[in-house]
Amino acid sequence: MFSLGSWLPLFPGLAWGWALLDALLQGLVGACAVSVLCSLLKIYLYIQCVNSPQRQEEKEAIRAQRALLETLHLLVLTGVLAMVGARVAALVVLEFSLRAVSTLLSLGKDSHSTRLYLLCQFSLGCGVSCALSFLLDGAPHRTSSLALAAGLAGLLALQCQRLARHVCALYELHSRGRYCGLCILLLAHGHGLPWLLRRALAVAFAVADLAAVQLINHGFLSATEALRFWTPLTICYALLVVYMQEEARQSADGGPVFQTVLVRMGGLFILLLTVGRWSDVLHVFLSLLGELWCLLRARVLLQSCRSQ
Repeated sequence: MFSLGSWLPLFPGLAWGWALLDALLQGLVGACAVSVLCSLLKIYLYIQCVNSPQRQEEKEAIRAQRALLETLHLLVLTGVLAMVGARVAALVVLEFSLRAVSTLLSLGKDSHSTRLYLLCQFSLGCGVSCALSFLLDGAPHRTSSLALAAGLAGLLALQCQRLARHVCALYELHSRGRYCGLCILLLAHGHGLPWLLRRALAVAFAVADLAAVQLINHGFLSATEALRFWTPLTICYALLVVYMQEEARQSADGGPVFQTVLVRMGGLFILLLTVGRWSDVLHVFLSLLGELWCLLRARVLLQSCRSQ
C-alpha cells in the first residue's frame, strides 16, 4: 500500500495508498446512509400502497425491485462518492440545504415532502463524506475510525434492506394475522416514518453544512480570496433556488426531476469555470453522474410519491 503512489497514475482529487482507502471508506459510509434512507422510504411507500386499493400497481412495482440491484447501486455510489472531491461535495451539500429550506418553508410548518427525501440521496452521501472529512481531519487513527464507521453503517444498511424485503414479502399477511412484532409496529406507527426521517436528515445536514463551510474556507489563503469565491456562489445559489421554486409552481408534479438536476449542475459547472479549479469541473461531472444514478434507481419510488 505504501509503494502504490510511486508508479500509479495521478487522478484529480484521488490519492493512492492509505488515502485511497480512506476515500473508499468515506464513500461507503455515505452510500450506506443513502441505502438506509431508501429502504425506510420504500417501507413507508409500500405500506401506503397496501392501504390504498387504487395503488396496487405501484405496490407490485415496489415489490419487484431486486436485491442484486441494491448491492450494485451501493457499490457504484461508493465509487462515485470516493472520487468526488471534498470541495465539490461541500458545494453540493450547501446547494441542497438552501433548496430544502426553501421547499419546507413553502410547504408550511406541519407538512412534509416525501419526494424531497428521495431528491436528497446524493447530497446526503456527500454530506456524510464531508462530515467525516472534517471530524477526522488530523486524527491519529483515521483509517481505523473510518473502518469502524463503515462496518457499523454497513450493518445498519443491511438490516434496513432485510426489513424492507420482509415488509414487501409478508407485511400484508402479518398485518392481518397480527403475529409479527415488526409488522404490527409498522401498522401502528408506520405513518410516522417521514417525521423520523425529517429529524434525522435535519441533524445530518446541519453537521454537514458546518463541515462544508469549513472545508471550503480551508482552501483560501486570505479573506479577499474567500470573498471572491463566496459572492458569486451566493448569487448563483439564490438564482437557482428561485428557479426551482418557479418550476415547482408551474408543474403539478413538482417539476421535472432530471431537468432540475441538469440545471443545478450546469449552474455549478459555470460557477467553477470562473472561480474554481479545473479538477473541480471534473468532479462536477462525477456529481452529475451520481445524482442521475440515484434518481434512476429510485424512479419507482418517485412515481409513487407523485401519485401520493
